[in-house]
Amino acid sequence: MKAFPSTEPIYGDNIVGVKQSTGMDLRDYFASKAMQAMLVNRNEAVYLQEMPKICYQWADAMMEARKK
Repeated sequence: MKAFPSTEPIYGDNIVGVKQSTGMDLRDYFASKAMQAMLVNRNEAVYLQEMPKICYQWADAMMEARKK
């Protein structure tokens, strides 16, 4: 699933086509939001190595919650 898919018209004298973007993966978007939350209360020794793993675990949990 994607976050922020879009289509934009491409203009010449009139609309000559459509530019499409599939957006970013929803899982990546959730992980980035989890990372923002973690950075508020960070402990650098733990976070530098563990933060990406933990953020994707949170993102996976959010993806599972969406299925319910």
